[in-house]
Amino acid sequence: MPFSHYVFDAYGTLFDVHAAVRRHVAEMGPESQFFSDLWRAKQLEYSWVRTLMGAYQDFWALTEQALDHTFARVPSADRSLRQKLLDAYWTLDCYPEVPNVLRSLKASGARIAILSNGSPAMLASAVRSAALDDIIDDVFSVDAIGRFKTDPGVYDLVTTQWRLYPDAVSFQSSNRWDVAGATKFGFRTVWINRANMPDEYFDLKPTLILPDLNGLSGS
Repeated sequence: MPFSHYVFDAYGTLFDVHAAVRRHVAEMGPESQFFSDLWRAKQLEYSWVRTLMGAYQDFWALTEQALDHTFARVPSADRSLRQKLLDAYWTLDCYPEVPNVLRSLKASGARIAILSNGSPAMLASAVRSAALDDIIDDVFSVDAIGRFKTDPGVYDLVTTQWRLYPDAVSFQSSNRWDVAGATKFGFRTVWINRANMPDEYFDLKPTLILPDLNGLSGS
């Protein structure tokens, strides 16, 4: 069944969350991959815990806090790189296939949006840096409701704004937990399994699993 409304998670799906550390890998040293993985893991952990507590802070604040925790956990990392890493996070590289796939979907007449934990400023910067601003029709940030994914209210931002039933939306994310939340909400979901991870959340299966965005336009 062809879809005319495609919604994409941003970080890890369109934009490479490890690009910031990779740009400074020579300065970071041998623990650079562990550093990047931990930074990302804590960033997400903070989003889930703060939603459960009802103590919202925007994603940029959590990104900074997660980075500071990571420096504390990895003493070999040069703390003087802190600002460079934060600056790099505003202009993360998009994955190579992203522009062409999104342009193809757009050319087919589809509406394209981002639905992300990111703050509006972070997302605007990432979209502009990747030259996707002429493709993306709408950018939905959790800032609008003060709760992070997988709160159902996040996914409802799309259906309310677009005045659609959930099953009219194709939602793509590289995060399996995000796909589970979107599936529970009623979206048609596509797991972009870039890391070739084993499946989980077996009661909330995606409609489709792809290694990257290629092939999405024909799905």
